[in-house]
Amino acid sequence: MITVNNRDKLDWRDGMTVRDVLTAMNYTYKLITVTVNGTLVPKEQYDTYRIPDGAQVIVFHLSHGG
Repeated sequence: MITVNNRDKLDWRDGMTVRDVLTAMNYTYKLITVTVNGTLVPKEQYDTYRIPDGAQVIVFHLSHGG
């Protein structure tokens, strides 16, 4: 089991990646930042960065304006 944004629980599976978490949580916003257990994951690693069981995943939606 992993926790997403300190509130949502998601069943963990072997080989799960950041992209899998984003897909499962229906996060489609283009400007996001992801940390796994406090480590920033570069966008180019979303498809390969593996999530360990019990991980804390934080997804920030970035926005800008004036």
